[in-house]
Amino acid sequence: MRNKYIAAVLGGSLMVLLSSCASEPEKMVEVAPVVTPVALVNDYPTRDRVEYVLNCVAQHGGLNYINQYACGCKIDKVAEKLSFSDFESAKTFTYLSKGQTGDAGAVFRDPAQSKDLRTRLKEAESSAEKTCFIKP
Repeated sequence: MRNKYIAAVLGGSLMVLLSSCASEPEKMVEVAPVVTPVALVNDYPTRDRVEYVLNCVAQHGGLNYINQYACGCKIDKVAEKLSFSDFESAKTFTYLSKGQTGDAGAVFRDPAQSKDLRTRLKEAESSAEKTCFIKP
């Protein structure tokens, strides 16, 4: 009787094992997470961030903790609105058109790209100054 029991258990196990081998294995489907594109806030080089903060601090009364914090906040807020490439181009157009009157400055001041970038930079900076509580 014991042999019949062992044979039945082994036979049943063998049937289960063979039936599971004969069928297709379940395919696991991996679902990729949904990723939304986010603008890089940290694509500005450190050197340019530091230069911006130091210029901002100098324009607002010198180095102290409050000015340093507010100016650091300002560049972060500007970086949220403009890519570094746009920021750099806008600063370049601003520097090259400043103090140039007439035809000499028209090359840098009058193109649509120059006007658009300078306007976007000015709007980003004024919004950042309000958000970061920079005193004029």
